[in-house]
Amino acid sequence: MREGLPVISVDTKKKELIGNFKNAGRVWSLEPIAVKDHDFRSEARGMAIPYGIYDLAANRGSVFVGTSHDTPEFAAGNVVRWWRNCGRRNYADASRLLILADSGGSNGARVRAWKYVLQEQLVDRFGLGVTVCHYPSGASKWNPIEHRLFSEISKHWAGQPLESYETLLRLIAETKTQTGLRVKSHLVSQHFQTGQRVSAEQMGQLFMRKHKVLPEWNYTLCPRQNPN
Repeated sequence: MREGLPVISVDTKKKELIGNFKNAGRVWSLEPIAVKDHDFRSEARGMAIPYGIYDLAANRGSVFVGTSHDTPEFAAGNVVRWWRNCGRRNYADASRLLILADSGGSNGARVRAWKYVLQEQLVDRFGLGVTVCHYPSGASKWNPIEHRLFSEISKHWAGQPLESYETLLRLIAETKTQTGLRVKSHLVSQHFQTGQRVSAEQMGQLFMRKHKVLPEWNYTLCPRQNPN
């Protein structure tokens, strides 16, 4: 960050049922909002999978709301979308990117597809060196996105039923704080297939350099046309 290079914190927020269901919390209203007392999946209009990206230096958040499955392709693809739409514009001269992530889930330290998609669609396509640092198991609450972005979104939409994807996207985009946090929201309607596998041979083709300290949690992916 002192060098003006981007540092982002990423994670998937809790999945939300879309429909007229109770959402814990309080909200000022002239009349009470009538909602269903049980959140049965069969009565939902859909499932929302919010994947967040928090830019530490800029205090800006981007939330990509998926509608199918939380897969490594979905997670890594959202980082690509963020870089294409925001990152490369705000950090035009950057040649490196640091990603802070949990050690489990769709962007977990052991997930091959996460690393493979980052190499193929972000590192090689944009010539960007990407370093990923994973928090150890049980330490996800130290991930900045948890208390700087997700907690603020949860407080903002508390007590308001997430009746539609449009409502959810609006409430996310309206989230702001006195310290300057601003958030953008995007709907990702693409279907992501579960169970996609990356072979050992494909992994061997990555230009991945593991760090000396905790090499399974810390690694750097370099562009294959110009590895360094």
